[in-house]
Amino acid sequence: MADQKTIYLDHSATTSTDPDVVQAMLPWYSEYYGNPSSLYRLARESRAAIENARKKVASALGAEPEEIYFTSGGTESDNWALIGVAFANRKKGDHIITTAIEHHAILHTCKYLENLGFRVTYLPVDESGKVRIDDLSAAITDKTILVSVMFANNEIGTIQPIKEIGTICRKKGVLFHTDAVQAIGNIPIHVKEMNIDLLSLSAHKFYGPKGIGALYIRKGIRIDGYLHGGGQERKKRAGTENVPGIVGLGVAIEKAILNMDLQIPRIRKLRDYLLERILTEIPHTRLNGDRTDRLPGNINVSFEFIEGESLLLLLDNAGIAASTGSACSSGSLEPSHVLLAIGVPAETAHGSLRLTLGHDNTEEDVEYTLVEIKKAVDRLRTMSPLYADYLKKRSCDV
Repeated sequence: MADQKTIYLDHSATTSTDPDVVQAMLPWYSEYYGNPSSLYRLARESRAAIENARKKVASALGAEPEEIYFTSGGTESDNWALIGVAFANRKKGDHIITTAIEHHAILHTCKYLENLGFRVTYLPVDESGKVRIDDLSAAITDKTILVSVMFANNEIGTIQPIKEIGTICRKKGVLFHTDAVQAIGNIPIHVKEMNIDLLSLSAHKFYGPKGIGALYIRKGIRIDGYLHGGGQERKKRAGTENVPGIVGLGVAIEKAILNMDLQIPRIRKLRDYLLERILTEIPHTRLNGDRTDRLPGNINVSFEFIEGESLLLLLDNAGIAASTGSACSSGSLEPSHVLLAIGVPAETAHGSLRLTLGHDNTEEDVEYTLVEIKKAVDRLRTMSPLYADYLKKRSCDV
């Protein structure tokens, strides 16, 4: 086991840092280490590197460089978007709309705002995980100041009708934020064409470094600053900039966009092959999420009569890294709030498995994974009293 290759199928949790990204970052740790807020040449080089990365992020999103603000990652960007808009627009209204399947960075921030007197509507989704446009339109009132709907779900991979949502919000004069942490590098995004006012992203989801992200804020948006101190990020987000991380983010997002046309069809083909084999060769298995409008590398399935944690341990012993859902909730014993929201029974949700493919996965990886999943599910079901009861009942019915 010590020298066994790990087949990594958890790219929605995080990705490896691309070697080109690492190389681009290294000089900014030891050679060009000046504080970007200082005036001498060493500092000006750091400032120029930040602005160069800002242009790359803006280009990837169809935005302007001055609309990009660097943060520590997706969680901070989500918090800033919601709290900053809520505080800055409190005189206009106190109502926020989101969905029941958002990442906890959104859901917990909404609960925080509710404790401060804001009202939050949590829209249900259909069985595929999509927001119903009519539900959204009906929920908007004259006190609604913000709608926040994730671009693509981190667990089930379902892609939302973002352009339609943005159009409704723009017509009704309501700001629209999307958590696009899972979407960047997987789906073409143009914030102007999609009527997106604020967008969160995180570098480590598209082969960049951890601990760096960005928030797109459309020009003219009323939003409070998030961190208070110095005048960094146009006095909106204080703190000495993470220059190496920002450089890495810029290189990673530029490379992700350039490689999208090459990588996404390949990954989708592997995904479809593995998914079809799982659904047809392992009985009592259900697909979670939309069959077609989903992230190209995402598979989320539930196996009846087993526990997902036990399945993960068996796969790990076989050298396969996967998950049961969000990496941020991996220690929770509660069934996934996303799966419950799309109507998966709690006992079935406990038997869920998320496989998310990436650039490094091969056909051989997929074939090996299929064999090991089938072996693990069979083994767990032979030990499952629930499965034994099912077989006994079926034999009685016959």
